[in-house]
Amino acid sequence: MQHHLGRLIDHLHLRTRDLAASKRFYRAALEALGHAQAIREEARYFAADELWIDAADDAPAQPVSHVHLAFRAKDRAQVDAFHRAVLAAGGRDNGAPGERPYHAGYYAAFALDPDGNNIEAVYHGPFDASAASVVVTPRSDGA
Repeated sequence: MQHHLGRLIDHLHLRTRDLAASKRFYRAALEALGHAQAIREEARYFAADELWIDAADDAPAQPVSHVHLAFRAKDRAQVDAFHRAVLAAGGRDNGAPGERPYHAGYYAAFALDPDGNNIEAVYHGPFDASAASVVVTPRSDGA
């Protein structure tokens, strides 16, 4: 059986109360998962791949986000490293690394980010991926 992943979500935009705290948390998470090269950061935002984080304005139209976001890990050691890193960066434990009953081989850890989002790192067990990443090249024809 094949699983086709990476087709449903185009991007995820989180709004945070404390951008500096969120930057520490997500930098630690992504570095622990081997994605430091994907991080883009400026004073007003933090981004990596299709994840974008910025500060919520005081306006009611821009509330703080509340979501569950799962990052894929390449092995159990990365899940363990993620959990240690995000707790050291100010995250709150929401489930220590371990097997979960979702399917055989599901190994995950959970932490709450500074705004209470449930952030997970998960290893689904050994698998073969059809590609390491999706490459998108903008076309100039406007189509």
